[in-house]
Amino acid sequence: MNPTIRALRRIAADRPPAPAPGERCEMCAEAIAEEHQHVVDVEARQLMCVCRGCYLLFTDRRAALRFRAVPQRYLSFPDFTLSMPEWDGLEIPVGLAFFFRNSAANRTVALYPGPAGATESELPLRDWQQFVDQHGEFADLADDVEALLIRVPDRDVAAAQCLLLPIDACYEFVGRIRLLWHGFDGGSAVHRYVDDFFATMSARARPADVAGSGEVS
Repeated sequence: MNPTIRALRRIAADRPPAPAPGERCEMCAEAIAEEHQHVVDVEARQLMCVCRGCYLLFTDRRAALRFRAVPQRYLSFPDFTLSMPEWDGLEIPVGLAFFFRNSAANRTVALYPGPAGATESELPLRDWQQFVDQHGEFADLADDVEALLIRVPDRDVAAAQCLLLPIDACYEFVGRIRLLWHGFDGGSAVHRYVDDFFATMSARARPADVAGSGEVS
């Protein structure tokens, strides 16, 4: 065998296997566990899987950074009430959506689930500020990394629910809905999943203080 070929084969055999996707920090390439933390690339509006060290670099909520750490704050609003004019004013075509403020675009973005995944509303949300003014407990929402997930099942405002969740939890939620979607309205599997998700997140969440929803952790 040609000595050069033999040497190349030995190098290839000694080379460690390439890491599987999702097992390395997308910033420093450090190995990470299946359960790991995320940062948001604000400019690209993209979630990045990161190690603990890289995550901690971007936790200062007041800093003007391109990357922001996604906090692990889960809040419920047990006394949340919503009128149909309020909901209709947000012009969401379905009874389920999450809202977050995009600091790069300097506006609030609304996304709702469907068979294609997270669909962004193209409407301008002209009534959003009025909505927040009427619900002062929402004013502490962290830009880019936290979202309000609001559900109005069958246009029944008496059954409306609202949760404040990390943005990665919201994207995971709508991604799972996309995988389960069947037929025109998603089907029974989607309906069960939405019920189970809200029950699980509500149990995990801390009830918000109406006088102030607390610091991001």
